[in-house]
Amino acid sequence: MNYYLAIDIGASSGRHILCSLQDDKLVLEEVYRFCNNVVKKEGHYHWDIDNLFDQIKTGLKECKKVGKIPKTMAIDTWAVDYALLDKSGQAINGVYAYRDSRNDKGVKSIQSKIAPEKLYGLTGLQFQKFNTIYQLSSEDDRAKKEACDFLMVPDYLNYLLTGEMANEYTNMSTTQLLDIKTNKLDESLVELTGFNPDIFKKMVMPGTKLGHFAKDIAGEVGFDCEVVVPATHDTGSAYMAAIEANSIILSSGTWSLLGIESLEPIVNEAARLANFTNEGGYNYRYRFLKNIMGLWIIQEVAREYHGEYGFGQLVEMARKEPFKGIFDVNADRFLKPENMIEEIIAYFKERDQACPKTAGEIAYCVYNSLAYCYKEAIEELEAITGNEYGTINIIGGGCQNILLNEMIAATCNKRVVAGPIEATALGNILSQLISDGVVNSLEQGRKLIRDSFEIKTY
Repeated sequence: MNYYLAIDIGASSGRHILCSLQDDKLVLEEVYRFCNNVVKKEGHYHWDIDNLFDQIKTGLKECKKVGKIPKTMAIDTWAVDYALLDKSGQAINGVYAYRDSRNDKGVKSIQSKIAPEKLYGLTGLQFQKFNTIYQLSSEDDRAKKEACDFLMVPDYLNYLLTGEMANEYTNMSTTQLLDIKTNKLDESLVELTGFNPDIFKKMVMPGTKLGHFAKDIAGEVGFDCEVVVPATHDTGSAYMAAIEANSIILSSGTWSLLGIESLEPIVNEAARLANFTNEGGYNYRYRFLKNIMGLWIIQEVAREYHGEYGFGQLVEMARKEPFKGIFDVNADRFLKPENMIEEIIAYFKERDQACPKTAGEIAYCVYNSLAYCYKEAIEELEAITGNEYGTINIIGGGCQNILLNEMIAATCNKRVVAGPIEATALGNILSQLISDGVVNSLEQGRKLIRDSFEIKTY
């Protein structure tokens, strides 16, 4: 039996998920899970990239231990973050996390050189203060002088595994450095950041076979394996696993990514003003979507309660203690506050409105605010595209939240199809199956996913 391994790393955790094909259905098995958190170093937030790579190797060893050695493997992560390597292959300044406040400097610099409407017209990407173009502009003079190679986080992890360097397209499409018309690097935009365009590597598409483990890695983990490049942007992989045609897709996790799949980018002033983006997907499909803060907020709320309540408990408490007030989940103040609960309460106090007090009320308030934000984004999306959509396909871990699903269906007045849960891992695996010739097309792969997993409708 052949096994395919998806290593899916998010902002708070990572998993090694093996997939096999049994009785014409996909069967998933999680073999390893680990935590991922930002660390504060010298006043800035970084990813502990060395620990992440160690965890990747530990999970590979676990595959060996259980006797299920993958034929191929692939890594996906979040977008926009990167490593800059010097001539010796070492990461300069580590790997900054996108929530770090240094980005403000880059925003100011780039906006002084190019008008926002022109930048949007060139790239089709929404304004986010953590877009790679702003991060690069924020780098210090040493980085701009010594950088020889630019690798996004999954590119860098692949390099550590194989010794091969490449920039994967779907993740590169989030940098705001690609020309939306050609899907190629726009060197004039790179130059605005103060970097030489030569630091970028060959750009490859999902499904590309990158290479095998370097000898030292194979020796350490106990086997060799072919590394395939999936849609390395986790949302790119997740959207590959969406199973409802002509629907609004909501990838629900730490972030909420709400939009549609389009064969053409949608770049106009209405889209820019509504802050919709055109991210690259599998085989040059576009994800026309809006970034919404997502379940990060409830994750932070749970953290502030020091683990006293699990996510399931918060849902049940919310059912019993509805609080009708809503807040703007996309406000900058909720990106990385010192205390999420206090920030939410302060939002209402500043407006002389009743505040949520109990854990149940706070949780309900978060879910309710998310549902209303989705409703507003859908109204904008339908106005921009001129199309009305009857179904929302919620994918990812957030689709397990029954209360939130019910709120979304009621607030948006749409049919909600929840699933698949493991959308990102499935999209990652689908790239591998297509690369291996097991699946012939994206459409065949989506049918296989629908036939393999329970899907709930609201």
